[in-house]
Amino acid sequence: MSVPFWAWLAVLAVIVLMLAVDLFAHRKAHAIGVREAALWSGVWVAFGLGFGALVWHIYGAEFGQQYFAGYLIEKSLAVDNVFIWAIIFTYFAVPREYQHRVLFFGVVGALIFRGIFIAAGSAIIASAGWVLYLFAAFLLLTGYRMIRHRNDHLDPEKSRILKLFRRRVPMTDDFHGQRFLIRRNGAVLATPLLAVLVLVEVTDIIFAVDSIPAIFAVTDEVFLVFTANAFAILGLRAMYFLLADLIHRFIYLKIGLALVLIWVGLKMLLKVDIYYIPTPLSLAVIATILGVSIGASLWATRGQARRAPTAPAHSPFGTASAEEIAALEPLWRRRSATKASPSASSKRQ
Repeated sequence: MSVPFWAWLAVLAVIVLMLAVDLFAHRKAHAIGVREAALWSGVWVAFGLGFGALVWHIYGAEFGQQYFAGYLIEKSLAVDNVFIWAIIFTYFAVPREYQHRVLFFGVVGALIFRGIFIAAGSAIIASAGWVLYLFAAFLLLTGYRMIRHRNDHLDPEKSRILKLFRRRVPMTDDFHGQRFLIRRNGAVLATPLLAVLVLVEVTDIIFAVDSIPAIFAVTDEVFLVFTANAFAILGLRAMYFLLADLIHRFIYLKIGLALVLIWVGLKMLLKVDIYYIPTPLSLAVIATILGVSIGASLWATRGQARRAPTAPAHSPFGTASAEEIAALEPLWRRRSATKASPSASSKRQ
């Protein structure tokens, strides 16, 4: 698959443009409802599928199917990431109108880190093909552990990252609007929103460790790996607001995701020296596993209404009042007006 340099630039330009449009559309803090989230989810999915159709048209069915297989893997694994975000936001009691800002910068960071991981993974595979055995073993082990610990959930209170952040970074006890940093009594302080952003970013890095090897199992093309990741990640914010209140209904999804990782791990293990599983078969298996796990989950929990994750009895952080926010010092201090200019000093002399 020969991809010209201008195609890379075009894809990056489209991604930047889409991020800019999303940021402009949500420039004012507001709680995103289900209808708005569904609309934006449709937009992001349409972009992802449309790009896959373009790849199929230009490069043929094989590469088109590889893209869609990678996109489906990344999109499905992202659902588990979305549920982790819901737990983090609930623990911190982040006001719903501020959550989009955290996720926006979280997605930007995710795109950067995954680009680095993809480049590193591609270089490692090109120079040492035997590393595919390690990737395959890692995916099989991860799938097994995911099934074994499917009922375990993240506990932000016990997070080492959060403890390290609070120990190293001076932080306020209150949210101050959408600000990540404030200045108080001359000192720059982090707000709880910055701590949330750090946790969101770290969780995505952890998930990338699973998803990047998984997508390399279905395609060796770096362009397809990156674009499938990018278009799957771009829709995560809308997906969060659409699914965050439905965590309790996806009871079998984790098993489905674990089986997907085990399947792609076996595919990678076999394709090294034994047998290359055709992409259409691989895509069909992945879609079937996910479809059955989601369908079975929704059927088993039918009749249950949407509900937010259970919040802690006592929120660890508060919310600053409008008066407190208005009284904040400017974050970026201007040069002191009392400092005499050279011309004024010469006149006094």
